[in-house]
Amino acid sequence: MFRTKEDFLKEWADEKDLTLQALESVTDDRLNQSIEEGHSTLGWLGWHLTKTIPMFASVVGIQAEHPPKDRPSQASDIAATYQEQSLSLLNKIETSWTDEDFTKKVDLFGAPTYKGEVLRKLVSHQVHHRGQMTVLLRQAKLTVPAMYGPTKEQQQV
Repeated sequence: MFRTKEDFLKEWADEKDLTLQALESVTDDRLNQSIEEGHSTLGWLGWHLTKTIPMFASVVGIQAEHPPKDRPSQASDIAATYQEQSLSLLNKIETSWTDEDFTKKVDLFGAPTYKGEVLRKLVSHQVHHRGQMTVLLRQAKLTVPAMYGPTKEQQQV
């Protein structure tokens, strides 16, 4: 759970940048890459990550503009919309929240939950799906960006 604005802002800035790197590695011709038929694709995962930012924001009382329901056909549009959504959340918390806001409770799926915990779940959600994306990026023979350490390719240099 996040308890301070400073802690959230630092971690969100870092994590959004890592997610953006994964999104920027996706190419238009690989948007439909999945582990197998019927499973999540790179395009679906990227758009899902983008669309859930304003969903989590609304849970904690932040008004956010929701992107269109339908996924764009270009990978660069997914990455650009993700960047807009993630920066919007960062800016709204930076300019309008205090540390006390993180310990206020809201309803999350029927359970009273601290706002700081909701935001922790947002970060964890991003990390989870970004991990799925890295597997699909490698399967698609696209560049896998370094996340928390060097990639296999970087270690071989």
